[in-house]
Amino acid sequence: MTDDDHSDDYKKMMDQKRFLSDIEQGIRLANREVIHARIPEITKKTVLSFSLAVASLRARYLEEAFRIGAEHGNPPDQAEVMSLKTSREMYEEAKSAFEALRYAIERGYVDITIKND
Repeated sequence: MTDDDHSDDYKKMMDQKRFLSDIEQGIRLANREVIHARIPEITKKTVLSFSLAVASLRARYLEEAFRIGAEHGNPPDQAEVMSLKTSREMYEEAKSAFEALRYAIERGYVDITIKND
């Protein structure tokens, strides 16, 4: 390999990095605009309220699981299993939404408002 080959490889690598950086900036701006239009203010209080809702769904799911398990060895009936499944799905959806919010905050996709809540 010649020095020109190395120089070309370096230039291509730098072009790719610049391209990816530009794409990420565009993604960040698009997310900020779209999310902000739907959720105008994210504060410590709103995030903690959201986390409390997720915790409540987790507790409901676990409570149902323990209730079914406490049936002295009797297998749960179909209605109990469906209720447990619904509780799990509700918890998992809320947890996924909370993780999406954390990701959006970490990536700078949303504005956070610092208040003394």
